[in-house]
Amino acid sequence: MTRHATASEALACVQSGHRVFVHGGAATPTVLVDALVAQAERLRDVELIHIHVVGKVDYALPEYARSFRVANLFVGHNMRPHIGSARVDYLPCFLSEIPNLFRSGRRPLDVALLHVSPPDEHGFCTLGVSVDVAQAAADSAKVIVAQVNPNMPRVHGDGFIHMSRIHHWIEVDSAIPELPQPPIGPEEAAIGRFAAELIEDGATLQMGIGGVPDAVLAALKGHRHLGIHTEMMSDGVLDLIYSGAVDNTQKKIHPGKIVVGFVTGTRKVYDFIDDNPQVALLDIAYVNNPTIIARNPKVTAINSAVEIDLTGQVCADSVGHRIISGVGGQMDFIRGASLSPGGKPIIALSSRTKKGESRLVSALRPGAGVVTTRQHVHFVITEFGVADLYGRTLHERARALIAIAHPEDREHLERAWRDVTRSE
Repeated sequence: MTRHATASEALACVQSGHRVFVHGGAATPTVLVDALVAQAERLRDVELIHIHVVGKVDYALPEYARSFRVANLFVGHNMRPHIGSARVDYLPCFLSEIPNLFRSGRRPLDVALLHVSPPDEHGFCTLGVSVDVAQAAADSAKVIVAQVNPNMPRVHGDGFIHMSRIHHWIEVDSAIPELPQPPIGPEEAAIGRFAAELIEDGATLQMGIGGVPDAVLAALKGHRHLGIHTEMMSDGVLDLIYSGAVDNTQKKIHPGKIVVGFVTGTRKVYDFIDDNPQVALLDIAYVNNPTIIARNPKVTAINSAVEIDLTGQVCADSVGHRIISGVGGQMDFIRGASLSPGGKPIIALSSRTKKGESRLVSALRPGAGVVTTRQHVHFVITEFGVADLYGRTLHERARALIAIAHPEDREHLERAWRDVTRSE
């Protein structure tokens, strides 16, 4: 365990040919990452592997081609312009299975770059806002380099790491990146109302971040005894906690606690999780395990999509061949919710893109990735209603989905569906 005055000194352990894990989300160790890029001239063929990260991703620029390559486990908006080459690539994997890539040695790690809270009186730091896959990386990496930050929340759950396990570290004092809540538009509000009608009192919720999840949460203030078991949490959950709608009393797994893999939002939610025993940040292999999810009652999982074809196939990670996100935990929770007593897996999306194109289509674009198969899909919600696809034939599904498409797109979709079925 060596404290260093500068990040450059701490990173001397990184050598050419190493595979380096980068802590993700709001825990991205930007000081260490920037210092590593500054050392590019001495490095060759270093693989950086991570889920979505915040801040600059200069290591993905062409001028660093000899020094760095990137294996994205999830593609954030800052990485999208660079993705697609063999050097800056995407590794498709269920979020629940990523930890096993590291622990099994399938994707062994030489170094892990972490962002942690300061040690307590017993010498334990925590992985802060992002335990998710970082716990497995910390367990598996040969060498750990950390930036220790007093602004990083100290969290309860799996994310403890003793200073004796950290080989090199520096002190930083910088704000944790914040992601403000987006405004809720009329389409999101309508989707939220439809989703709220499906959600029962006593349900266990999983949802992501963005206008649609926030709209759903905003529509649930009249509900009671809701629970939270989700891969990620943001500010939208807080109002439900303060209003009493969420009390986690009906959960069978970790009753009374919010279970989450990572947190992204504003300082408000970071302050809420800080040293809060009500919140357990756990290893994502556990949080997203469908058999664990299914043990809770009435699990209602709300996930989004890029487009859905009229048979129910869900593309959620690409626009055609172009990767824009990743598999993430959608299938983990869709399956877990479907196996939960009274569970409801939901795909929620606006009927049209910002360009006015229908997101309900007769056929997915060439190259589009099917993240959730047609047999896994139950409910689909747009601002025009709810389609319950479970137990329905292909033609019945098509009719149900056309009914919740934008009214101006329905006639075209009906013709396209007839053409598809005639050609078969």
